[in-house]
This record gives sequence, C-alpha cells and structure tokens, in this order.
Amino acid sequence: MKKTLIAIAVCLLAFGGSAMAQKNLKLGHINSTELMQIMPGRDSAQAVLQAEVTELEETLKSMQAEAEKRYNEYVAGQAGWTELIRQTKQREIQDMAARIQEFQENAQKQLQDREAELLKPIIDRAKKAIEDVAREGGYTYILDAGSTTVLYSQDSDDIMPQVKKKLGLK
Repeated sequence: MKKTLIAIAVCLLAFGGSAMAQKNLKLGHINSTELMQIMPGRDSAQAVLQAEVTELEETLKSMQAEAEKRYNEYVAGQAGWTELIRQTKQREIQDMAARIQEFQENAQKQLQDREAELLKPIIDRAKKAIEDVAREGGYTYILDAGSTTVLYSQDSDDIMPQVKKKLGLK
C-alpha cells in the first residue's frame, strides 16, 4: 500500500512537472522606485508629510529647550538647595527626559502611519496599473527591479512604458 502511494506521488510529480515545463512563462520587470518618483500626487503627499514633520520638530525643540533650561538652573542652584529640593529637581528633569523620549517615539510612529495613509492611494493606483498591464500582456510574473537584484534577465520585458501609459504619465 505504501509503495503504491509513493508510485502515484512520483507519477503525479513527473507529469505535473512536465506540464509546468511546457507552459511558457512570460516575465516582465518594472522599477517600482522609479515609478513612485513620477506618480501623480506623490509630491503633494510629501509636502503634507513635511509640514507635519516640521510641526513635530518645532514641538520637540521647544521641549528640549525647556529641559535644557531646567537642567542649567539645576546645575547653577544645586549647591544652595537642600537634599529634598535637589532630588525633586532631579526627578523633574528625569521626567522631562522621559516625556521627550516618549514624544519622539510617538511622533515617529505617527509619521510612519501618516506616510502610509497618504501613499496608500498612490501605491494602489500603481499596483492596479501594473496588474492591468500584466494581465493584458499575458505576463506570468512581474519582477520589481527597484528592490530586487536581478543579475540576469534574458526573456523579461520592461513594462514601465505600458504602466506609464495606463496611468497617463509621460
């Protein structure tokens, strides 16, 4: 029984493999990085994101300036303070440093989320155009030459012109 199952599995692999080998593969490639650079709406999304970056940076600088001011006051006045006041001022400075660190982490996450939100419609349009061109051209695979190292490509078509046409770009 076991030998019969093995024989069936070998036959299926042999016939399935030859059927796959007979199917012609049509490969194409596109540089997605290059495509994203010319996508409409990308510049305005980057401008919105840059404005938000600038606002967050200004807030961070303000927080850092306040922390530095308190630290300098601590250094200047610590000799004349009691131990309780020194410890209280140290805790205030440590708390400010922790708030600054938390703000930086939250700001970074917020910017990543905002970038994804702003670029999603642009990426979706590009992806749909690539899929449409691939279907229309009968491609089996489309490789991303922008993020994948392609060392050899004989039978691969660059579909960038068709995708640009599909998106109405020059």
